[in-house]
Amino acid sequence: MLLPSSATPDAARLVSARALRGFADGFVSVYLAAYLGLLGLSVFQVGAVVTATLLGSAALTLAVGLVAHRLAPRRVLLGATLLMVATGAGFALISDFWPLLVIGFAGTLNPSSGDVSVFLPTEQSILSGEVEPGERTALFARYSLGGTLLGAFGALASGFPETIVHRLGCDLVTAFRFGFAVYGAIAFAIGVLYLGMRDGRAATGAASASAPLARSRPIVLRLTALFALDSFGGGFAVDSLLALWLFLRFDLSLQAAGSVFFAARLLSAFSQLASPRLAARFGLIETMVFSHIPANMFLVLAAFMPNATLAVSCLLARMALSQMDVPARQSYVMAVVPPEERAAAASVTNVPRSLATALSPLLAGALLQRSTFGWPLVVGGLLKITYDLLLLAQFRRVRPPEEGRVGVG
Repeated sequence: MLLPSSATPDAARLVSARALRGFADGFVSVYLAAYLGLLGLSVFQVGAVVTATLLGSAALTLAVGLVAHRLAPRRVLLGATLLMVATGAGFALISDFWPLLVIGFAGTLNPSSGDVSVFLPTEQSILSGEVEPGERTALFARYSLGGTLLGAFGALASGFPETIVHRLGCDLVTAFRFGFAVYGAIAFAIGVLYLGMRDGRAATGAASASAPLARSRPIVLRLTALFALDSFGGGFAVDSLLALWLFLRFDLSLQAAGSVFFAARLLSAFSQLASPRLAARFGLIETMVFSHIPANMFLVLAAFMPNATLAVSCLLARMALSQMDVPARQSYVMAVVPPEERAAAASVTNVPRSLATALSPLLAGALLQRSTFGWPLVVGGLLKITYDLLLLAQFRRVRPPEEGRVGVG
């Protein structure tokens, strides 16, 4: 009942798997840095492990996306699940820096709020064939909602290891190790979901000997460049930097900041359910642009607010709008490329987003070091508005099949 009427049972399994993965990522990523510090790693080494997880996930996601058209989708997903089990076991059992660095790079751990992972290109490409075209955006909205919402609750559950310490009297390192064991156990549950798949109506299961983006390369590369610009702007306003700005500018407490970001994640999660209705009425590109521009205007306005209440109100208003474009974006990319190229398109358009996001926090930190005024919010918001206008100018006439005209070249 929670999925579009035309969605297949395989679609339900994939949405459930995404939700479980979001919970697992949210659960361990919150205390990853603290755990590594307790193991005796230096601040630099902790940063190196976190960077390795981001770079490794991006590299593996891109590699899998480019060869997925030659592989059976369920086999790819089951292989990724085994890698997730090994990642949880590795972080639970190993304490030395160099092995953890290797595991972080080669594994599935995701310390960011997004989902750049080895699962992503295959799941998105299959989902596109598990529902009628007119309900594809609605299915992607549920897919994104599951990951975002369960990720928020996973972040809340990250305090569970400390509860174990207080109640059972064990040391904190042991409790954290248990958390990574839970991460691996969740992977087994995800594997069971994948084993039950029947491949539904997915068009990605047939192997292909052609190049991964033989027909859709021009449009995919243009979209990738624009999405990278959007993510570069977004990197100026990632959660950790927004929290830092609130601390510096308004002396907000850690507890208050935690409540703000939990509320923000809930708003962003449920706002995605509005995306299918807007897309059906106005179109996918219009939904992406006209929900995004007001969100980014609120981001810029937050920088000029004189007190914490008004600044937080602007940030919450921004989060109530800023994620409506996610299902529309995912649906649009899957619609304007041939079915056999969807996995490659998903990875090629998503990986540069992750890498671009990693470039701007350093610049944002330098701006905050010079002034507590919200210059990162202003710069990030203006860059993202520029992306919105360029996207509208370049792609408003390139329509998916259910909207009329489609362009693949």
